[in-house]
Amino acid sequence: MLRLGSRFFSLPVLRTCVWIGAMLVGVSSFAAEPSPTAAGKDTGLIPRRVLFGNPDKAAARISPDGKQLSYIAPVEGVLNIWVGPVGDPSKAKPVTKDKFRGIRSYFWAYTSQHILYSQDANGDENTHVYSVDLAAGETKDLTPFKNVAAQIDSVSHRFPNEVIIGLNDRDEQFHDLHRVNIATGERTLLQKNTEFTGFLTDDDFKVRLAQKYAEDGGTLILQPDGADKWKEFLHIPQEDSLTTNPVGFDKTGEILYLIDSRGRDTGAITQFDLKTGKQTVIAENPLADAGGIMAHPTENTIQGVSFTYDRTIWEFQDKAIEKDFKILRKIADGDITVASRTLDDRVWVVAFLLDNGPVRYYVYDRDTGKEKFLFTNRKDLEAWKLAKMHPVVLKSRDGLSLVSYLTLPPESDPDGDGRPNKPLPLILNVHGGPWARDAWGLDPEHQFLTNRGYAVLSVNFRGSTGFGKKFLNAGNKEWAAKMHDDLLDAVDWAVAEKIADPKKVAIMGGSYGGYATLVGLTFTPDRFVCGIDIVGPSNLITLLKTIPPYWAPAIQLFKDRVGDHMTDEGRKFLESRSPLNLVTKIQRPLLIGQGANDPRVKQSEADQIVKAMQSHKIPVTYVLFPDEGHGFARPPNSLAFQAVTEAFLAVHLGGRYEALGDAFKGSSITVPAGEEDVPGLAGHVPKPVETKPEPKATK
Repeated sequence: MLRLGSRFFSLPVLRTCVWIGAMLVGVSSFAAEPSPTAAGKDTGLIPRRVLFGNPDKAAARISPDGKQLSYIAPVEGVLNIWVGPVGDPSKAKPVTKDKFRGIRSYFWAYTSQHILYSQDANGDENTHVYSVDLAAGETKDLTPFKNVAAQIDSVSHRFPNEVIIGLNDRDEQFHDLHRVNIATGERTLLQKNTEFTGFLTDDDFKVRLAQKYAEDGGTLILQPDGADKWKEFLHIPQEDSLTTNPVGFDKTGEILYLIDSRGRDTGAITQFDLKTGKQTVIAENPLADAGGIMAHPTENTIQGVSFTYDRTIWEFQDKAIEKDFKILRKIADGDITVASRTLDDRVWVVAFLLDNGPVRYYVYDRDTGKEKFLFTNRKDLEAWKLAKMHPVVLKSRDGLSLVSYLTLPPESDPDGDGRPNKPLPLILNVHGGPWARDAWGLDPEHQFLTNRGYAVLSVNFRGSTGFGKKFLNAGNKEWAAKMHDDLLDAVDWAVAEKIADPKKVAIMGGSYGGYATLVGLTFTPDRFVCGIDIVGPSNLITLLKTIPPYWAPAIQLFKDRVGDHMTDEGRKFLESRSPLNLVTKIQRPLLIGQGANDPRVKQSEADQIVKAMQSHKIPVTYVLFPDEGHGFARPPNSLAFQAVTEAFLAVHLGGRYEALGDAFKGSSITVPAGEEDVPGLAGHVPKPVETKPEPKATK
């Protein structure tokens, strides 16, 4: 049971998983309002719905016994889970009945007769865990509590009828672990939590380790001492705290697998013998931290480890797995992901990820070496010429290597060398986190924006994850400083390479990327023609004061890496890095998008900067969705947001855009300010609709 990136040592980072945005300010860059372009083959303009509507089918998974295939697909426009026989996926039928928000992630229980999924209400992140009984045709809410953020902690093939769920119903700051029967919902307390950010259990559902942040900024990993107390197992220094963490045990429970950057720069996969204390490196890479881990479903032996610098590569520990990958590489292009496996590891569902086409899913039989094509996730995309994404490594002004991704309109780069035939309007698209990263692959935002005529550049600035601890720690307390310098250096590179027109550079992003947008328009007001802030914090002090209560145990992380809002000196520092305090510097158009239920970056972060801009008579367009949180999950809202965004960009960068049309159909979109500054928006916004309650489990 290896849990790389699981809740146990996952971080409560500020990142946006669903593309978001909407708000505008300033004087138009063009004298006349641009006219929309008709979408279709005649013009080559890809309709918004093709890129941002529901996928046809996605997230294909095989049941542990290998008999059934599942996937997510729409039912009356809302994503639900479908199940059918592996031999004939065309016979699949929906097994859930969500009518509103849609299901986006799920997995098979080891019974092969149950499916588990999580869902919140309107983006509030108070997640419930649901169990779907395929035989009975019933869906049961395993965590029927209000204002509780349930978290699936772990499952084990040794206990197919149970799941471990973390619940903060007793104390909103801490998640206690419960063993929960997936058929009856019966719960048994496994581990009370009064101080920890997470736990690690083994396949026997024994709690083996716990984590908490130390006052010195490091991480403490502790073991039960056998007397209802804890003893220190590892003290991880602050410099290694985001690049070192346990990820699971072998079959015996005597070997701990540990990603470890201590004594090196990048996080290597190691095994730690708990009896002898001997630690051995399994796989490492000098440029990148260990990423994905392939381990046998029951033996827990590590079969392969992935590393992603500019592209993903695999290092194999199991020759048989290496042979399978060689066969798979002959089937289709793209990066290979084993999305699902049978319990005996004989049959896989494999996804091929491309940069200029939809995801391709196959069932692969390891015994025969044969594959069966299932489907692509967005068939409509197959009819369009999409752009290639070019990995490039730039240099910051102080010598750091910045792994970045450039996408150009295909017609601007006929020879495919990653250089346009003339400089283009450029959009600097900044990722969230900031403890996250951009990666190669099909990016709907890149495709959308290049299709409208823009070059798009995404930069892994210092503080991004995956590139070793030195690069990560170089971002400590550098919000609005060296982290922003990296973005400016990337723009300078694009201008010097004649990729970007220096007079037509925009900045946009979600979460931290939204903050970076506000920084761009306040700290460097002359550098960008316009900006799009998507659920971005405007004041770092109010951001840290309003984090979700269950993030409180990790507050030391924010103090060390962002700033300390609890001391006078720290508050003064954070004030100096907060765009809200420089709002009068804004000279260029700004578009802000926000979800009213966002628990990470509260609506007040958007409200306060809009109010400040209005008080200084600085124009701004503010788009607010009352039924969304930290990201716009409902397709009608995503499509509405994209419609506003492309019209806004057309005004200030001169690209093409699709008319609003029925883009707001079914959306909860509201525009509290500035609708007159986006072409076609005035008078087009529907009256606010009452937010629908999250549907109850149905039979």
